[in-house]
Parts: sequence; C-alpha cells; structure tokens
Amino acid sequence: MTEPNELKVEALLDIINSSARKAMAEYKNTEHGVPSVDAGTFHPLDFATDTLALRKAIRLLEGACEQLNTILAPPQNTVYNLVNNHNSACIDVVIQSRIADVLDKHPEGLSLDVLADAVNLDKTKIARVLRVLTLRGCFKEVKQDIFANTRLSLMLKATNNVGCYIKIQRELPQYGAVLYETMVDQEFARSDKVDKAPRIFTLRNESKKDSFWVMDDEARDVFQKSMMGYSEILSFSTVLHYYPWDNVSSVVDVGSGIGAMSIPLAKMFPRLRITNQELPETLKLAINTWEKNAPEVLLDGRIEFVPLNFLEELPVVGKDVYYLRSIIHNWPDEESRVILRNVRKAMGPNSRVLIHECVLSRAFEEPDVEANESSKDHKAPEPTLLNFGSHLTHKMDMIMWFLFNGKERTLKEYKAIGASAGLVLTQTYDLVETMLMEFRIAQD
Repeated sequence: MTEPNELKVEALLDIINSSARKAMAEYKNTEHGVPSVDAGTFHPLDFATDTLALRKAIRLLEGACEQLNTILAPPQNTVYNLVNNHNSACIDVVIQSRIADVLDKHPEGLSLDVLADAVNLDKTKIARVLRVLTLRGCFKEVKQDIFANTRLSLMLKATNNVGCYIKIQRELPQYGAVLYETMVDQEFARSDKVDKAPRIFTLRNESKKDSFWVMDDEARDVFQKSMMGYSEILSFSTVLHYYPWDNVSSVVDVGSGIGAMSIPLAKMFPRLRITNQELPETLKLAINTWEKNAPEVLLDGRIEFVPLNFLEELPVVGKDVYYLRSIIHNWPDEESRVILRNVRKAMGPNSRVLIHECVLSRAFEEPDVEANESSKDHKAPEPTLLNFGSHLTHKMDMIMWFLFNGKERTLKEYKAIGASAGLVLTQTYDLVETMLMEFRIAQD
C-alpha cells in the first residue's frame, strides 16, 4: 500500500507535468515555439498583455516544484538556501555597471577582457558575478570567458522598466537587516505608523526622516519608470482583458503615476474618458509620457490631468469607475480608510471602486471570505502550498512593511476596510499575481 507522503509526492509530480504542458501549449500557440534557457531575444509572449493562461500554469508549476524540493531535500540545505542567496547582489553589480547594455551591442558574445575595460571593473570579479547568474539563465557563457545576454539579462538594461524597478530595490536589504530591532525597539515595536517603518529606523541615525515620497526630479523620474516595470512584473495589464470596460464610460485613475495603466487602457478602449489624478510634480512627468507614448489619445480630448492628494482631497466626482492600483498596500489601515472614504464621497450611486492589489491567502480563513470569487481556480490544489507556493505576494508584503509600515492584505481584510468606508465587495477577478476587487456603495 502506498504511503500518504508518497501519494503527495506523486500528486505534485502530476501537477508539475500537467502545468508544464499547459505552459508549453501557450508558447506553441504563438507559432514561435517554446523559448530556450539561453535565448538571446525576447519571446512574443514576454510582453503580451494577456497571458493569463500561461501565468496560471506557471503559478502551479512554481508552487509544486518548490513544495517537492522542500519535501525531498535535506532540511539543512533548504534552510541554508533560504538565507544564502546572493543573486540580488550580483544583479546589482550588473545594473550599476550596465553590463547588459554593453553586451547588447555584441549578441555573439564579448570576452571578459573587453567587457572589463568597457565597464571599468576587475575581470576576475566580473567573471564570478556572471557565472553565478548564468546558473539561473541570466547571461550565458558561449565560450570560455566569453559572455552574452539572454532574455533574462536583457531585462537588466538601463532602458528596461523592469531593470529600473530592480535598481531601486538595492536599498531594501538594509531595511530588512533591522527588522528584528524595530520589533523590540520601544518606540517602533507596537506602532503601525508610517514614520515608524524599518526604513525610518535605518535612516534616523543619518538624520534622514523625509517621507519616501519626497523626491527630487531625477529620483521621481526613476521611480515612475520603475513603477512601469513593476506593472510588467505583476502583469497588471491583464485587467484590460477581463474587466467589462465596454460597460464603462469614465474612469478615474487614482494615484495614476505616469500612466502605466491608463495609457494602455485609453488605447484599447477609445470610448473611455479617463482622468489621471496624482501629485502635481508627478503629473508633469505624466503629461510628458503621454505626449511621447500616446499623443493621438491626447489629441481627441478625452484625457485630463487633475492634481490630487488622496489623503486630503476627494477625486473628481460622479465618474463610473475609480481605479486604485497598488495604492492601498502602501498605507497602514488608518490611512487606507481615509483614502477610500474620500473616494466614497466622490462616487455617484452607480459608481464602482476597483482595487487592484496582491491578495494574501491564509490558513484557516473563515469559509465565507471568498464566497464571491469569480474564479474557481483561485485556491491552490492539494497538496500545493497557500498562494500556490509562490512567495511573490509575501515578498511584496515585506517590501511594504520595510518602506511604509504598509502591507498586502487578505480578501477578508480588504472587505473590512471597504466596509469601513461604506463600500461592499461585489466581484473579484483572479489575475494570478494580483486580484481585482470591485466595490460598490453599500446599501443601508
């Protein structure tokens, strides 16, 4: 008789096999085939806006592979691997020195000697960095001491929005390094205030207590470009294909940034009237971005730019949809309630609020928490871990904690925050990395 633990392993192997085949089928449907680990160019699916089926397959694949390894590998190895991961340090070297940019001019590969001269770094140390990353398919050694880009390393170019997002992550380790200290410090330990985040704890000895959002023009430009990359990483554009935008006439993009979502939304749905609302300094960058990337949309007069501090002011009133992408997770509960109450005051009787965020799954949630879910496959199949074994939502949760004392939330927590603002959850859309939650005005 097969042991229960062995049955779990067999079930995981079945999930790995079936999900890998589903992913392969999605690639093959493009007529470009399955990409290779050392491909030097992007695959058409890499930047497609609708890859939901592929990403659902990868979610299962990643979760099952990780759980299988956790079961079968010696625990000493697994625990050590949790902490001894220096890929981020190596990638930081690549981004700061623009190695991917140099190699982009030499698709056939470049020798370490020439590369070292081009970036003014030690040849031996560059080799060590690149060989760590080649183990993960990021760069390839085409011949001894000759390296070239892969589709992963191309993401690290200075002109790539994803590379820009990764670049701004370089300060996070120092905030994580003081996490325990903030949890025992008398002033910080019990506080969920924005000014008691690990970032503030780290910088207080440097007399730097400015808000994260206080930036000069150069830093603001880098940050906004990185948010475009963040949208690509989390595939926010999937919402363009799965929410019924044809039934919407007007949208307010609350905290719109420079248009990561509103630009593609305006292009795909030419009937929509869109209001971008942001801080005045960011709106200046936004207008420049729209003029560069969507000038034809600006000409037809259906886009407007209206300054907004959503903690102190109401958005424009009476629009069909108020869209908040990665806004609520930046803030503790108190500020989140203020933001949503301000939105609620601006809504008309038939308006909707769309909150687009990472959503955490938790063990032992009440059974009615996800009763309104539109996607039957949102919960991971047995025996995969919660969140399908993916660490992405929890990584984002830690980033929000480090920077702002913000957090990713469960669906139950979003329902509670919505209710405190007079809103009721009416629909959800499982978009793999994120969830779209539709709220309407609660009826008395």
